[in-house]
Amino acid sequence: MNLYLRLLLLALRVRLAAVRPGRRPSLWDEARTPFRVVPTDLDPLRHVNNGKYLSMLDLGRYDLLARSGFWQEASRRGWYAVVAAQTITYKRSLTLGQRFTLVTKVLGTDERAVYIEQTFVRQGAVVARAVVQARFLQREGGSVTPDEILAATGGAPRDLTLPSWVHAWADAVRISSNGGVR
Repeated sequence: MNLYLRLLLLALRVRLAAVRPGRRPSLWDEARTPFRVVPTDLDPLRHVNNGKYLSMLDLGRYDLLARSGFWQEASRRGWYAVVAAQTITYKRSLTLGQRFTLVTKVLGTDERAVYIEQTFVRQGAVVARAVVQARFLQREGGSVTPDEILAATGGAPRDLTLPSWVHAWADAVRISSNGGVR
């Protein structure tokens, strides 16, 4: 199924959830986005193509940002999110027709970025897990600090201190301004 069709269906789901009574999830909550493997997700080996996982990660982050209301708040402020780095590890395959859930949650922040963990789960078993380093930029130029994001959300209800391995990973993948690896 084309990514745009999935995005449209997800956007409709988000809008329907917004009009239902009840608590709106926070940016700091976990988003659970359901999917089903369709023929266009598959590679010649008949399992989900590794690139499709990355596209679905985009949809999971959109789901979290939109349902929490942060997508709208960021747009109002002229902010937009970009992926600065990501890593994904695959444990099992997904095949045609299988249902699975993409679990998305904010791990924490550092002085430059927000880190998001996204886990593909099928029948309670982890299929793949990704960590994404995201930055928010301003439409008129410049970047948004994590402190500004925290202020826009009213603060985080939990500690956003990153695990040491995330710091090590972020340092290892950072590209210096002269084009070399830092």
